[in-house]
Amino acid sequence: MTLLLRVVRFESLRMARNFAPVFFALAFPVLLLCMFGGIYGNKPSSQFDGRGTVDMSVPAYLVLVVAVTGLMSFPLGLAEYRDRKILKRFRATPVDASAFLLAQGLVNVVLSALGALLLVVVGYAAFGLHAPQAALAAVGALALATLALYAIGGVIAAVAPSERAAVAIANLVYFPMIFLSGATIPLQIFPPAMRAIADVLPATYAVRLLQHAWLGSPTDVALDVSVLAAVVLAGAVAAVRLFRWE
Repeated sequence: MTLLLRVVRFESLRMARNFAPVFFALAFPVLLLCMFGGIYGNKPSSQFDGRGTVDMSVPAYLVLVVAVTGLMSFPLGLAEYRDRKILKRFRATPVDASAFLLAQGLVNVVLSALGALLLVVVGYAAFGLHAPQAALAAVGALALATLALYAIGGVIAAVAPSERAAVAIANLVYFPMIFLSGATIPLQIFPPAMRAIADVLPATYAVRLLQHAWLGSPTDVALDVSVLAAVVLAGAVAAVRLFRWE
């Protein structure tokens, strides 16, 4: 346990010095919220079935926070360490190599939690964000979304043959996932063809599930949960079977 804590501390310090994931997990969603909240406020809108722009945006931006760490920071960190033979060297030390993977996951999850908390606090303080209708359900939906996106990130880290390839694959997954799922642009304004594309993306089901838990917006909860659970299971199995230490 002591060794694991040291690895977690090391990864925390390393993460604190890494500008990109810290900025995009902590600052970017808040900047989006301030920009669109400043423009539209949080008054009920017919476009969102009587709900405010901020109320609709915050649950979606929570998925954006998790996507930054789960689809980018987590897999790219693992790919970088494998490409530079650091994982191989870890296996020759007293530290169980799996402790390193656990530390990477813990640090990124904590960063996501901080980003989510900051986003919600700014929403409440600056724009009158309403409390979730089902707080426990919202927490559960966010946890399930986190597991699903991290499972996909694990597959990216497992299949990428190099650090450069991991960056390319992560970007190909990340950008469609955040822009076409409702995590940044509301699904309600998508034309039918774009909504059909959105239905293919796991993040779409995370956005719908979180908005349902927060606002009571209509969705097929069983379908959303089933899709995300299937992604968690399939992604975890694939990542474990395909992952290479060197």
